[in-house]
Amino acid sequence: AGGGTIYSEADQQLADLVRETGIPVGETMAGKGSLRFDNPANLGGIGVTGTLAANRIARDADLVIGVGTRYSDFTTASKTAFQCPEVRFININVVEMDAAKHAALALVGDAQATLAELRQRLTGHEVEASYRSEYVALHEQWEAEVDRIYSQRNQPLPSQGELLGALNQRGRADGVMINAAGSMPGDLHKLWRCQHPKHFHLEYGYSCMGYEIAGGLGIKMAAPEREVYVLVGDGSYLMMAQEIVTSIQEGYKLTIILMDNQGFNSIGGLSRSLGQQGFGTRYVFPQDGMLPGDDAGDNVEPLPVDLAMNARGLGAEVLECSSYDDFCAALVKAEAAEKTTVIYIRNDRYEGVGGYESWWDVPVAEVSESDSVQQARRQWETARKQERYFFT
Repeated sequence: AGGGTIYSEADQQLADLVRETGIPVGETMAGKGSLRFDNPANLGGIGVTGTLAANRIARDADLVIGVGTRYSDFTTASKTAFQCPEVRFININVVEMDAAKHAALALVGDAQATLAELRQRLTGHEVEASYRSEYVALHEQWEAEVDRIYSQRNQPLPSQGELLGALNQRGRADGVMINAAGSMPGDLHKLWRCQHPKHFHLEYGYSCMGYEIAGGLGIKMAAPEREVYVLVGDGSYLMMAQEIVTSIQEGYKLTIILMDNQGFNSIGGLSRSLGQQGFGTRYVFPQDGMLPGDDAGDNVEPLPVDLAMNARGLGAEVLECSSYDDFCAALVKAEAAEKTTVIYIRNDRYEGVGGYESWWDVPVAEVSESDSVQQARRQWETARKQERYFFT
């Protein structure tokens, strides 16, 4: 289920199709929220930032029905997601080019209207009981993993996953969560439990840093009755925080959760996975004329940056937190506030969420004197052999 499912308001048609046939669903970034999280056929996010449940089922699927998806690099895990030798595709999309991807049977049309016709054609069809049991068990296994991450209570700093869980569990069920860039999109794609189609708004087509606060303002203008939760990391906050001023001036209250891990943690994690030690991705002073990587540990001098003070200077109410419990209490205070409120908290830079049997093709330097880069190159060459191209 891709973004076209949401744009077409086809969520009910999808739910009916799933109920009638037992076909399970994986969700792209743009399609998350197409089904409620607690539907046993909803296996969650799929691809590079997907769940164990969705990626396992996708790996062995012999037929994939794409509803309003572009099959982006993330969705297909760099063309490694679908490994069944005989796999075929049926694609529903208003864009002919996307409908034809992976040598699919192309159904060019609106998602809601086409799903309605497809349901008629599938009257009486159900998946085998063994298949249903398999994916329901994976759904339950994944929900248990989400519960584990939500209840982690990492020390001395909370993990990003458990803070996202606190917001998901304590925020307004009819609210809108918005995010755009950094390490949060991947964690949210895996962990956020959507209760309605507008519960998850994530600009990830181009990973636009700085979109969050401005985008949240637009959402609040369109739906002032909803609580809008803007999730933003310190790196993305520095790109465009000034729309806080506009929200104050125009009287549109936002709840902004500002997580500070002292640098660009998404690219830092990627750099570490490529054997490059997170070079130049932390907010610290250079050492001997060079920017230290994450391998420098705590033997660094952090930059004297105070983002909470910055947000306060832009006119927001600011709630500074130092623990998970502080964060939970701040969410209650922010909901009662009458103007834009920033909840500021530092979170652990290294305690992340796993990859769950997925892969992303990021080329590694072929020539390097670093042992860790050489090892990463060997791993990349092995993984790349799993990439597939589909032809009729």
